[in-house]
Amino acid sequence: MSSLFDSFWRAAAYCLIPRVIFLSLLPLVLIAVISGIGGYFFWHSAVAATEQFLGNATWLGSLWTWLSGMGWDNASGTLAPLLVVLAAIPVIVLIALLLVAVLMTPALVNLVAARRFPLLVRKKGGSMVASVVWSTVSTVAALLALVVSSPLWLVPPLILVLPPLIWGWLTYRVMSFDALAEHASKEERKELFARHRYSLLGIGVVCGFLGAAPSLVWASAVVFAAAFLVLIPVAIWIYTLVFAFSSLWFTHYCLAALERLRGERSELVIDAPANPVQPAVVDATPPAALTPPAHSALPDDSSDIKPGNN
Repeated sequence: MSSLFDSFWRAAAYCLIPRVIFLSLLPLVLIAVISGIGGYFFWHSAVAATEQFLGNATWLGSLWTWLSGMGWDNASGTLAPLLVVLAAIPVIVLIALLLVAVLMTPALVNLVAARRFPLLVRKKGGSMVASVVWSTVSTVAALLALVVSSPLWLVPPLILVLPPLIWGWLTYRVMSFDALAEHASKEERKELFARHRYSLLGIGVVCGFLGAAPSLVWASAVVFAAAFLVLIPVAIWIYTLVFAFSSLWFTHYCLAALERLRGERSELVIDAPANPVQPAVVDATPPAALTPPAHSALPDDSSDIKPGNN
């Protein structure tokens, strides 16, 4: 739990770095261009098709009659732009997530690694192609989960649980992979995913709830039509900043976990060395017995003394 809070406050502090703020504006520019092109070519036709669908829906006839009696004559025409905007929100969120993963995450990983983990070896266990494939498959799975679970959103408690849970799962899958792609090997990444699955999912869910906050700005843009052109870019920038914070949170947590994993394996290597030192062999052969010194070769003078020689 301490590692979660440690990585959380570090990610929040890194969001105040001017380089991070600048990087968060780059996806905003691209999203604004894509939104502008899409709005130029498809806005009027999408609103017209939605308004026609609402007007021809027989099951909504009583609602339009009641709203007309309340003085709201063109209710379908007023609700059509709102529904188009609400339908575009998930698409914009997905585009922002993919842009953050492709453009921002590598730069943020390098920033965290250079400042906090300069000695962490880069084993390059995930390539750019693998990251794109992983993100695409995860995104498709999340979209299918959204479509399948959409009928359950009519149940009041589930509307507050299911979408953040699905977005959290998607965020966890995409950003954890990208945070470890440069530094961890494939085997290390699998080990970390197995060990920290629930913690990473928890980070993703929290980020999923944070990603729902800018919806208030979207709603304000719909209500205050005069500020539409100002509030919508602000909302998109908040989305990208939230994703940048999410990327930093995952990067701090994953790289710290990778450092601990390698530390544990180094300790295991120290505890069980590959080439243990063999004990010295003691020669049990007793030393040779000390022999007395050989008799002197000099003649014994006492033998030359003969009795009677005075």
